[in-house]
Amino acid sequence: MSIQPETTENVSVASRLDDVWVTLVWNDPVNLMSYVTHVFQTYFGWSREEAERRMREVHERGKTVVSSGGREHMEVDVQAMHGYGLWATMQRSDA
Repeated sequence: MSIQPETTENVSVASRLDDVWVTLVWNDPVNLMSYVTHVFQTYFGWSREEAERRMREVHERGKTVVSSGGREHMEVDVQAMHGYGLWATMQRSDA
């Protein structure tokens, strides 16, 4: 009877440093569309047209991606959106 060691691959389940995350802003029944547009312009520095386009996406589709990057940066953006009273979450990017 021979005993052979099992071979295993080194697979990391934890978040890799190069993972891309996204910040999502979700539709809510509280904030006015004009306020959401204002927040997007103020925080992200978007033009009025871009901010309105993203606000309409939130309103019509229920959510929009407002930023992407490293996990820590997305945590900052989520907290900022919460500070403005918007409902925001983050998740790993599908791309």
